[in-house]
Amino acid sequence: MDRLTTRAMAERLREAGIPVTLQRLEIARVMLQQPVHLSADQILSAVRATVPETSRATVYNTLKLFREKKLVRELIVDPDRVVFDSNTDPHYHLYDVNTGELTDVSADELRVIGVPQLPPDIELEEVDVIIRVRGKRT
Repeated sequence: MDRLTTRAMAERLREAGIPVTLQRLEIARVMLQQPVHLSADQILSAVRATVPETSRATVYNTLKLFREKKLVRELIVDPDRVVFDSNTDPHYHLYDVNTGELTDVSADELRVIGVPQLPPDIELEEVDVIIRVRGKRT
């Protein structure tokens, strides 16, 4: 990671109230430089390329912290696939069940009208929409 990127990532973590460590900086580099949808294992693999001593627990704990601080979103694509999304702007997802590809869909492209009546002691946190598609069979 070059010095400019390191400095920018460290500042972004500090602004979110996250103490800076080498592993957190590297996880931020993997996740926050551009919009990505990555599993924890993909992130671990990418981080270990430059910081080999990084543990699985460190990645999971850091992703939980990033999620709590709204730096990433956790998407449960299906029961066996969870990915972390670095695009925290309002948007939805198109999921190709054949290829596993996950693509952002702008909030302008899909309109969700209304929300269900919620009990008085519950508040809406967010609405996740995953549109599942597959190639047409010929």
